[in-house]
Amino acid sequence: MQSKKYKLFLAIVLFISGSAFAQQNSSGYSVFDSSVVPAKGKVQQREFMAHTNNFPAKPRDMWEVGVSGGQFTVIGDVSSVYPTFGFSAHVRKSLGYAFSLRMQYTNGTAKGLNWNGATNFGKNTALTSNGYKANDDVVYYNYKNKTQELSLQGIISLNNIKFHQNKSKFVVYFGAGIGASAYETRINAANEANGTNYAQLFNDTYAKYNAAGYGSRKDILKALKAGMDGTYEQAAQSHGESRAQLGNQTLAFSTTVLGGVAYKISKRINIALEDRHTFVHDDLLDGQYWQEHASGDASLSPNFDTYNFLSLGLNVNLGSKSVEPLWWINPLDYVYGEVNNPKHMNLPKPKFDDADGDGIIDQLDREQNTPAGASVDSHGVARDTDGDGIADFKDKQMVTPTECLPVDADGVGKCPEPECCKNAKANATVVECPSDYPSLSFKGNSASLTSDAKAMLTSVASKLKANPTCTVTINGYPEASKASQAVCQQRTDAVKAHLVQKEGISADRISTNCEIGGGDKNTIDIKSN
Repeated sequence: MQSKKYKLFLAIVLFISGSAFAQQNSSGYSVFDSSVVPAKGKVQQREFMAHTNNFPAKPRDMWEVGVSGGQFTVIGDVSSVYPTFGFSAHVRKSLGYAFSLRMQYTNGTAKGLNWNGATNFGKNTALTSNGYKANDDVVYYNYKNKTQELSLQGIISLNNIKFHQNKSKFVVYFGAGIGASAYETRINAANEANGTNYAQLFNDTYAKYNAAGYGSRKDILKALKAGMDGTYEQAAQSHGESRAQLGNQTLAFSTTVLGGVAYKISKRINIALEDRHTFVHDDLLDGQYWQEHASGDASLSPNFDTYNFLSLGLNVNLGSKSVEPLWWINPLDYVYGEVNNPKHMNLPKPKFDDADGDGIIDQLDREQNTPAGASVDSHGVARDTDGDGIADFKDKQMVTPTECLPVDADGVGKCPEPECCKNAKANATVVECPSDYPSLSFKGNSASLTSDAKAMLTSVASKLKANPTCTVTINGYPEASKASQAVCQQRTDAVKAHLVQKEGISADRISTNCEIGGGDKNTIDIKSN
């Protein structure tokens, strides 16, 4: 009978699931859809649309109702060996994207039968009242439990808030709750047809299998089931009126923990596989105290019974002009969409800076410090019309003939003298150039000129200006390493640049030379050519 219930339930689930695939789609929820915003959120939504509130209003979402069926099992002192069935119905509402509340009703039937016989059942009035004699007769504890439960559960969804994808087809969740459980337990202690108990059956089975060690657990249970009628005609041991009652059932406070995974078939339909475990402060769910405590008081038992419900459920979302339950929605969907493809944000007017005012914006300007008024190309680089390496804005000879290259720092070339002038020079009086030029000293790897060095170079410039035909060579003496040679070149260039740029000496009258090992590496000599 139980297997037929399972098959019927599975058939219903498959039928509804198959029909639902035809309407499968995403929620299509948009934060700009004001029709799904409840009345209490209209003001916030208007502020959001007017850019005076950064957050859209929470939408009106659907309620979930569901039914489920599956294995209902009592975990107690008597083994649960029969296939048993339970069903539940619930209604669930989200309080946010990760948390929801669920009210659930559960109805389950559990059966159990021990394969080890027992004789110390003197406190179990359900057995002694049926003629069983403790310590003389053997009994095999059995029970049939019917339980109803109503509980309120808080459920947390674990994976709907996603950072790397829009949404998922399934949601993993866990939760806990409190409720009330009402149960009634009965035992199969006699043959309903003639009212006789099973003392002979139990004693014979025990002698044949348990005492002799002949049979296995499977053999014992098979023998017991074959001889028992399964009517469960006798009320099991209970608390009587010492506990709250609901009709003929014992009423108890219960707590529940649960976990499950739900798979979305469509916007309105999903199926869920869930396991729920319930704790009840009671040791008589299976009709038997743990180790038959001598006092018969359940409050002294250290092993309270619990029950478990493993189920497969079908859930349907209800509501018009609503989005699906929030635990299916990723609230980051709008955020990432707006960052990647803005539809709502106020974007500032583009601003194109041109720091040097040359007409080329900074993002495209390859030379961002061009002087005002300088002619530049399409890349913002100062033009050099004659290609002599000196920009037009500081070139004192805009078109330098090729034969006059290279040029000095002012863009002026040194053109070869006419033949007539060469002859005149040959006949000219030889001028004796000064030779008493100073030496400059540097520290470490520095190439910077000190004030003393600049003063010395002023005297050098005076002598060169007084002797316009004389030239000099700036000598350095680096070590063999590349680093030392580079420092030497920086120092000779710095001396030359100062004489040219600060003292006005033509660059073609000054040459530089770095001679390895020719002297002190930190000394620069100026020598007449």
